[in-house]
Amino acid sequence: MPPQGSIPPENPATGAAPTAVAAHAVAAPTAPAPSTPPPGKDPRDTPAMRQYARFKKLHPECLLLFRMGDFYEMFDDDAVSAAKAIGLTLTQRTSGIPMAGVPFHQIDVYVRKLIAAGFRIAVCDQIQDPREAKGIIERAVTRVITPGTLVDENLLDDDQPNVLAAVCFPPEAPTTRGSAPSLSAQLAAVAIAELSTGALTVTLVPAAQLADELARARVRELLYPETADGKTPPRIDQIARALGISTAALPGWHFRPHEARQSLCELYRVQNLAGFGLPDGDPLILPCGALVRYLTSTQLPAGDVSPAGSGGYSRSGAALAHLAPPKRADAGEFLIIDAVSLRALEVDRAIRAGGAMSAISGTDGTAGSLIGTFLSHTGRHLCRTPMGRRLLRAWLVRPLRDLDKIIARQACVAALAQDRRLALELATELDHIQDVARIAARVALRRATPRDVVALGRSLARCAQLSERADRTPALRAHQAQLAQLAAELAPLSEQIARLCKDDAPAHLREGGLIRDGVDPELDRQRTLTTDASHWMAQYQAALVAQHDLPNLKVGFNRVFGYFIELPKAQAARAPAAFSRRQTLTGAERYITPELKDFEDKVTHAQARAVSREQALFDALCEQAATLIAPINRFGELAAELDVLSAFADKAAASRWTRPTLVPEPLLRIIQGRHPVLDTRAERDFVPNDLTLGTPDETATLALITGPNMAGKSTFIRQTALIVLLAHTGSFVPAEAATIGLTDRIFTRVGADDALFAGQSTFMVEMTETASILHHATPASLVILDEIGRGTSTLDGLSLAWAIAQTLAQAFVQPSLNSHPATEPTAPSAIEDSLPSAPSPGPRTLFATHYHELTQLPEVLPGRVVNLHVAVREFNDQIVFLHRIMPGRAEKSFGIQVARLAGVPARTIELAKEVLENLSVQHAGLGHGSANTPGPSGLNEPASTGQPAARRPRGPRLDRLIAAQPSLFESHAAPHAAVSALAKLKLEGLSPMQAFDELRRLKDLLK
Repeated sequence: MPPQGSIPPENPATGAAPTAVAAHAVAAPTAPAPSTPPPGKDPRDTPAMRQYARFKKLHPECLLLFRMGDFYEMFDDDAVSAAKAIGLTLTQRTSGIPMAGVPFHQIDVYVRKLIAAGFRIAVCDQIQDPREAKGIIERAVTRVITPGTLVDENLLDDDQPNVLAAVCFPPEAPTTRGSAPSLSAQLAAVAIAELSTGALTVTLVPAAQLADELARARVRELLYPETADGKTPPRIDQIARALGISTAALPGWHFRPHEARQSLCELYRVQNLAGFGLPDGDPLILPCGALVRYLTSTQLPAGDVSPAGSGGYSRSGAALAHLAPPKRADAGEFLIIDAVSLRALEVDRAIRAGGAMSAISGTDGTAGSLIGTFLSHTGRHLCRTPMGRRLLRAWLVRPLRDLDKIIARQACVAALAQDRRLALELATELDHIQDVARIAARVALRRATPRDVVALGRSLARCAQLSERADRTPALRAHQAQLAQLAAELAPLSEQIARLCKDDAPAHLREGGLIRDGVDPELDRQRTLTTDASHWMAQYQAALVAQHDLPNLKVGFNRVFGYFIELPKAQAARAPAAFSRRQTLTGAERYITPELKDFEDKVTHAQARAVSREQALFDALCEQAATLIAPINRFGELAAELDVLSAFADKAAASRWTRPTLVPEPLLRIIQGRHPVLDTRAERDFVPNDLTLGTPDETATLALITGPNMAGKSTFIRQTALIVLLAHTGSFVPAEAATIGLTDRIFTRVGADDALFAGQSTFMVEMTETASILHHATPASLVILDEIGRGTSTLDGLSLAWAIAQTLAQAFVQPSLNSHPATEPTAPSAIEDSLPSAPSPGPRTLFATHYHELTQLPEVLPGRVVNLHVAVREFNDQIVFLHRIMPGRAEKSFGIQVARLAGVPARTIELAKEVLENLSVQHAGLGHGSANTPGPSGLNEPASTGQPAARRPRGPRLDRLIAAQPSLFESHAAPHAAVSALAKLKLEGLSPMQAFDELRRLKDLLK
C-alpha cells in the first residue's frame, strides 16, 4: 500500500487511483510530509511523470493542469504555487513529489481563480478512451489559457470585453517635421483582438499615447518582443503596472515582417494583405502577425485533437475561423479621450470603485459612472443584451467625430424616443437574443456547449422579427435591410437547431439529453433499447413459446449472468439446438441464443451509442454554424447597435434629455445643463446651469470659475465634458438645449493623484498631465481644469496657473479636425517662441480655481476670457450653496465655513479665523486692477496690443510677477500717495528740470 497522501501508479482503465478523490478537498495548504524514495529508484521515472515532464518542458511559463482520471493534477512548484494562491490542499505523489488537484468537472471555477491570481494555464487532457489504453493513456495540451484569451462563458464577464493586444515600435517610424525620434514623435504599432468575439483592429499611435489607447480598449494582456536581457522594457512595464495589464514576451522573430506576414496569409488564406489595407512594408503587419501566431499557439497547441467525450468539444480541432480580418482604426474618426480623462470623468467606472482592471474580479465599478446610468435604470438594464452593454462602453470611450454619422445615430434615437411602442417591441425582441458574438467564437473554436447551440438557434430566430420592427421607421431602414438579408441566410440553421434540440438543453453531453425523440431513427433505436428492454423481452418470450411450444419458457435478466432463457427440468430435453446452456439450477436450465446475445450486447452499449450519436448530431450542427460565422457575427453587431440606440432612447424619454445640435464651428452653448449621473440620482434636487463659449455673443473661449468648495464647480465642469461626450456618441443630452461644436479631444486635469510606482509626486503628475494638454490641445478641443497649481508654493502655483490659463486663452494654429495624430503631430504649445503673430482662438476651456488673482485675466485678455462664479448666500457666518453658475467672480472662497460643515472642531475653526485676520493679504496689482495694472501679463502694458505672452522676455515677466505679489505676512493699507503720484506721471512730456522738480515732490511725499 502506498504511503498516506500519495497515489499508486496510474490505472489505464481510469487514469488515476481511487485515493485521488480524498486528496483534493479544498483547504488551507499544508506542507507535504517527508518521505524517502526507495534506494536507487527515481520517483519521477514513471510513465505518467515522464509524460508530465515532457508537457511541462513545452510550457514552462504555465501552470500545467494534468488530467488524471477525475482530477486535473499539478506537481512540484506548480502545486505549491497554486495551493498557496487559491487555497488548495497540498499533498504528495509517491516519494515526496508535491501535488495538488481540482475535480475535472469544476475546472472552470478553479481556472477563473488562477487567472485572477495572475497565472497562465496549460490544460493537458486525456485524448484517448481509458478503456482502449494499453499502458499509459495518451494525452495532449489542448489549450493554453491566458488573461487575454478567455473564451468560455464561465470565465468571462458578459458586460466587459476581454482584450489581447500586441505592440512594437517600428524602427523606421516617421518623426515630427524631420526632427530626431523621441517618445512623443515615435509611433507604436498596435494590434488589438478580442478572441471571445473575433474582433481584430490595428492602429498606429504616438508612443506617448500608447497607454491611452490600451486603456480605452481595456486590454487585459499585452504582448511585446522579448529583449536580449529578458527584462520587460521600462515603458511597457510602466504602462502595464499603471493599467493593471498582464504582459507576455514573444520571440523577436514573431514580429519580423516575413514571419508576421506569413502567419496572417496562412490564417486568411490569401496571397497578400493589400486587400485588408495592409500593403507589404506596413508596420501594422508586425504586431498583427505576432498576435495571430500567439492566438494560434494557445488554441489546441498540440495539434488537431480535443478531449474525448467531453460533450462540448469536437475532435476536428480548433481554428481561428471567427477572427475577422484586421481593420485599420483611424484615430481621426473619433473624439479622443485619454486614460486620465476617462478616469476623471468616471466614464466607465467610478473612481472610488478602485483601479483594478480585472474583468473577472466580480465588481466592475460601473455604479456611479456614466455607463452605469444606462446599465441600470429603475432596477433593470437599459441595454438588454451583453453585446449591447459592451458596445455601449465602446461608443462612450470612443465618441464619433464624423458629423454625418452622429446625425444618423441621433435620428435613430429620436425615432425610438418618439415612438415608445416601437421601442418597447424592439426591446422585447432584444430580450430574447443571447450573446451570439461569443457563442459564434466558441463554435469556431470547437468549444460550444449544448446550451450555446440552443441559445444560438433561439437568437437567430429573432432576426426576422427585428427586421420587421425596424421596417416601421425610416431612421432604422439601413438596419432593416441588413437584418432582412441575414434572416434569410440564417433561418435554415435556426430551424434545424429548433427541430433537433430540446428547449431545456443540458450543460454537457456526457450523458446525452440534447436531441429530441423522433428526429433521428438511429438515436431512437438506441434509446428504445435502454428504455423498452422489458417490452422487447416479453415479445421475444411470447415468440419463443409459440415457435417451440414451450409454455413454461421465461426470458429474464440478472446482474451476474445477464440475459437468459429459462426452462424447467421437465422441458429442458425439448430445448431447441439454437439454445446454448449458460447455467444449471436445481429445478431449471438457463440458455442463451445468438439473438438474445445480440440484444444483450446492444442494450449494454446502447447508452454509450446514444450519447455518441447525439455527439455526432451536435457536431454536425456546430459544423453548419461554423460555415455561417460571418453572418452570425454581423447579426450580433446589428442587434448590439439597436440595443444601444434603444438604451439611448429610453434614457432620453425617461430623464427628459434633448437632442443636441452639432456644428463644425468650435463653440459651446448649453441651456439648463445637468450632470447625467447626478441628475438621475438627485432627481428634482439637481440645479441646472447654462454655459456659452466661443459664440458670436460670447467670444471668450476660456471660463474662469471661482467659488467655495462644495458649491458645484467640479460638478459643473465635469457635466459640461460629459454632455459634449454624449453628444458625440449620438445620444441625447441632459439639457433643455445644446449647440456643440465638433470636438477632437477632451482633456481633463482634475483631482489629486500620484504615480509612486513611476517615481512621480502628486504635483509632478499634475504638471505632466497639464503639459500634455498644452502640447496637444487644439482650437477644436475641450479642456477641463480643476485647481491647477495647488500642489506647490503660493507664488509658484499662482504663476503657473496664470501662465497656463493665458496660454490656453491665447492659443496657436493647430491641425484641422480631420488630421491624423499619428502622421500629423500637433504643434508645440504656446509657450514656445515660434508662435504666429496672430494666434487663433484657444480651446474651449473651463478653469475652476481658488486663485482669485486669475479673475483679472478677462481685463488683460478681453474677449478671450470670461469670469463665472458659483453663487452662495452668507448669513451669520454660515453659507448656503445655491449651486448656480453666475457671471462675474467670487469675492472669497469660504474655506473656513466649508471646514466647519466638514466637522472640523470649533476651536480649530476659531484659530483659523484669527490666523486669517493676521495673514489677510490685499491682492493689489493682481486681483482688482485694470488692464494696465501690473500683473503676470506685463507691467503697464495695454492688454489690447495683441502681443502673445510667449513672445515677451520671460525673465523680466517673472521678476515683475514676483515684485507685484505682496508678502504673505505683510498687511497693506491703501496705496501710498507717492506711488499714486508716480503712476500718474507722463515722463515722455517732462523736461529734465520738470523731472527733477517732480522727483523732489515725490521725496517730500515720502516724509
